[in-house]
Amino acid sequence: MRKRISVMGLMVLGVVLAGGRPATAQAAAQDQKPAYTLPEYNALQAAQAEKDPAQRVKLLDDFNSRFPNSTLMPYINQLYVTTYFQLKNYPKTIEAADKLLAMGDKVEATTRLSAAQTRVQAFNAGFDPKAADANDQLAKQRDAALMGAKILTGLPKPANSTDTDAAWAEKKKPGEAFFYSNAANADLQLKDNGAAVEALKSVLSLTPNDAVSEYHLGVADFALNPPQAMDGLWALARAVDLKVPDTAKVKDYLRQRLLAYEQPGCDSQVDAQVDEMLQLAMNSPDRPATYMIPAAADLQKIAQSSNIATVLTDLNGGGDKAKMTWLAICGAQFPEVGAKVIDVTAGDPVVLHVFTSSNQDEIQAATMPNMEVKVVGQPDASRLMKDDPVRFSGTLVGYDPAPAFMLHWDKAMVNAEDIPTEKGGKKPAPAHKPAAK
Repeated sequence: MRKRISVMGLMVLGVVLAGGRPATAQAAAQDQKPAYTLPEYNALQAAQAEKDPAQRVKLLDDFNSRFPNSTLMPYINQLYVTTYFQLKNYPKTIEAADKLLAMGDKVEATTRLSAAQTRVQAFNAGFDPKAADANDQLAKQRDAALMGAKILTGLPKPANSTDTDAAWAEKKKPGEAFFYSNAANADLQLKDNGAAVEALKSVLSLTPNDAVSEYHLGVADFALNPPQAMDGLWALARAVDLKVPDTAKVKDYLRQRLLAYEQPGCDSQVDAQVDEMLQLAMNSPDRPATYMIPAAADLQKIAQSSNIATVLTDLNGGGDKAKMTWLAICGAQFPEVGAKVIDVTAGDPVVLHVFTSSNQDEIQAATMPNMEVKVVGQPDASRLMKDDPVRFSGTLVGYDPAPAFMLHWDKAMVNAEDIPTEKGGKKPAPAHKPAAK
């Protein structure tokens, strides 16, 4: 997604610049002791009055050759900037703007601010990413944009302004965001993701509802070394909430990033997490410190230490512990799970309604199932009877939380030794014990 240029930022810059002192020959002439000659002044006046931009360039070149050390050069350079931009000669626009900006405090702030704005626009209009010196150009664009932001931030309120200090600061915000946004865009292309993150945070502190900047912040957060995944996920969620262009694609990208970060047992769980994050991020630009999503390593630790007994305890307990456990073990395969048959539904698959616990007395007393087991490709399993002990291996695919707790298994296979023969006989199954994963 290409960074958009803020039209509002440009409009506000125009308003701010309009309140500053005009950089004209007339303004220069108001100095009590002019440090220039009358021929210099007249040559500048002629260039400013010329309507044809091509002819104006010739007048500026003539001035530059005749008076290279003139104190009026800031006005000449400013005219070069605006004239070359008018002619769509963007390299020359940038060259003139850089020359003017390099003069520093010798040039009044509003003049430098106007040059910085025009330079940024010229770069965006004429930049060729395939150029041999593309990275050098990007670095200079970034520096010019940051300079523009600094000049605008420090720009004092005009003496004749009726704005309060707070209103003046508020008026400058979109313009500051314009400069920081362009600095971030250059940083992203330079793959200087740390600098891009800082610039984008500056944009969002000034314009919190900038969906495109939120998207780019999320991308940059993931590109850091190490990636700042939680911050990145939150920024992407904010971008979706703010209706970033191509919202559906960005939402899918958010899901992919969450899936890669977490690597849960069942991909379907990510959809609920995405929905939850979108809801939380809707009214919160900053991620709450307490909001966390487990990383893949966290889930692996839970999965490695889980058995049926711990799974039942964690899931029955509800809350965050149940969420974490289910993320870790959904889709996992468990061997030799012991249980007592409560009911059997014949068919394909055969569905066993069974009960298990780490407590043998609970198993003996159980009359209601807490697990539903779908046995695939083993029709003989339908010969199991109520209260029969059974051992099976299968894949956990779902659960219903308490109070109607039920653990769902799929693609299960019953230990053949536990299935009655057609005449009703079978080998006795060993005493039940929770199976390790």
